[in-house]
Amino acid sequence: MNFGAAVCVVGLTATSVASVFDPAMAQQKSLRERLLGAWTLVSIVATRPDGNKEEPFSTDEGILMFDGSGYFSVQLCKRGRPKYASNNRLKGTLEEYQASAQGCYSAWGRYTVSEPDQTLTIAIDHALFPNLEGTRQVLTTRIAGDELMYSSPGAAGGTADVVWRRAQ
Repeated sequence: MNFGAAVCVVGLTATSVASVFDPAMAQQKSLRERLLGAWTLVSIVATRPDGNKEEPFSTDEGILMFDGSGYFSVQLCKRGRPKYASNNRLKGTLEEYQASAQGCYSAWGRYTVSEPDQTLTIAIDHALFPNLEGTRQVLTTRIAGDELMYSSPGAAGGTADVVWRRAQ
């Protein structure tokens, strides 16, 4: 092996080792690869059509999951919802049912990713709020470190800015 070939081999080896440890090179994973796994809720800030803002769910009141087969699932539930006096989910009072419906959100279905646009499209198969079933949402996403951020259509109009943290 001549000197030039040896330098080339050493250079390629150093580059390969650096790519394993260099965060900038690790970030070259696709958006789809970076989405995979479970995420816990950090915040949701909903901006209503009139400009008022509210936070319908708080830190750790939700989980979002993406699998490698193209399925997603999201569940949000407020802490402190009243327990059913009957201890039977099929025998709640109107007030208990209302608190459950207003304090939780759940949806699942399929997702696709557009790498050039950095968008995530979710196709909702089933949801606690049945009006969302069969709908699609296109979300411009950003992942920075262990945080996933996007804006989505708000439940009462307007928008919702959502931040998730990769589950540990």
